[in-house]
Amino acid sequence: MREVLEREDKWDVDELFEMPRLDDVVTGAEVEHDSVDLSSEYYDTPERDLQAHGVLLRHRTGDDDTGWQLKIPADDGRAELHWPSTEVLPDSVKALLKGITLGKELSGVATIHTVRNRYRIRMPGVGDRYAEIDDDCVRAWADERLLAWREIEVELGPRTPSVPKRLAKRLAAGGARPSRYPSKLAHILPPLPAAEAASPAARALLRYVNTQIDQIVVGDIGLRRGQDPIHDTRVAIRRLRSTLRVFGRVLDQSAAGDLDDELRWFAGILGDVRDCQVQHRRFMKALDEVPEDLILGPVRSRVRNDLQAVELPARAQVTDAMDSPRYLAIMAVLRTWRTVPPVDPETSTTRLVKRAWKAQRKADRRLTAALGEDAGDDAMLHRARKAAKRARYAAELCQDVGGSKQTKRTVKHYKRFQSILGDHQDTVVARTVLRRMALAGGTTAGENGFTFGLLFGREQRLADECRRQARKLL
Repeated sequence: MREVLEREDKWDVDELFEMPRLDDVVTGAEVEHDSVDLSSEYYDTPERDLQAHGVLLRHRTGDDDTGWQLKIPADDGRAELHWPSTEVLPDSVKALLKGITLGKELSGVATIHTVRNRYRIRMPGVGDRYAEIDDDCVRAWADERLLAWREIEVELGPRTPSVPKRLAKRLAAGGARPSRYPSKLAHILPPLPAAEAASPAARALLRYVNTQIDQIVVGDIGLRRGQDPIHDTRVAIRRLRSTLRVFGRVLDQSAAGDLDDELRWFAGILGDVRDCQVQHRRFMKALDEVPEDLILGPVRSRVRNDLQAVELPARAQVTDAMDSPRYLAIMAVLRTWRTVPPVDPETSTTRLVKRAWKAQRKADRRLTAALGEDAGDDAMLHRARKAAKRARYAAELCQDVGGSKQTKRTVKHYKRFQSILGDHQDTVVARTVLRRMALAGGTTAGENGFTFGLLFGREQRLADECRRQARKLL
């Protein structure tokens, strides 16, 4: 499998459009021109689950990229994964898409034929392509639909930050208009049914929910690829759970069901892996600051081996969970929400703001109780931290409907609490792990628990400092 990052702009043009001059778009550039004849067969489930999540799967012939191609959303464009050409879809691709397709069969949904005039802009002495401008004459078939059109694609090179302004101006002057369609497939396939969000508040809530779903889906594919998007996936799950809890009365509870509990289950499994990663980095950094004559015994080996003994089974549990009916049921609910969101289309901004205020008051009560002079209960601080996160996320959502400067200050206020109390929670986990390591090291021949005691004391001091910093914010 090969991967490239695709970043492109699409422009609609008519038959009279003429390609503008390109050799001076970038000073000193060279332009290579050729033509290719491309044919692509696109695949999806009968319910078009891939389309719902912005994922494209096709088999292409006609150029150097002949084979299976999968396009998935990425932070800066789309990641494009390539497999060699085979008669049937490789099992590895099916496995990669299981969380989206829910195990359903994939079949052809559209055929697109493109005659492409390619203009590749290169810089002398630089191997990377600066940009590629494609003049495409397209014919597409989907069921009984037959369409033909012409479009311009501007695909950026790996080191090109954005479409050159000179090029954009020339395309616009020639009659090109930014395309309404994110892909050729979207041009030929009718859009999926979707509920209309009439009010600004409903649109903001829907955007926020969809953003978290998108991140969870990207995380699903990443995990199945053997990557490590655990942190980003957990954050998206937390934000979605926070939305369910804070704005639950604004959402359709019959559609939400027990999703909060199910997301908590999966986030907990991911957390077992994430905690090991965080603690490994934490302990190794701390050991770098300890004088070598105070590191008694194979401390680094003990840290690495003990944490790996927890992390490896935890990773296996993540893999098992993602193939389970329970996890696929979560993904099925999220898929349904893409076309039938549990959002009242007439939701008012006032309702959202009131729910956010309630979350803030709850966070304030918990923070005050947990940070009182006589308070020191780690569980109370952890609960206060979670309340602060929900208050922050709720305020961020309200910002999307014209939040005031006060809303921005609210976000920053609870973000500071979340950060400090998050550091405190890391010390709670670290102390538990260090105590276990100290006991094991102190009773094993050739080892010593002394250094773990030093690290434990360090974590205790950090915990006390976190409490002092948090009290200053009250």
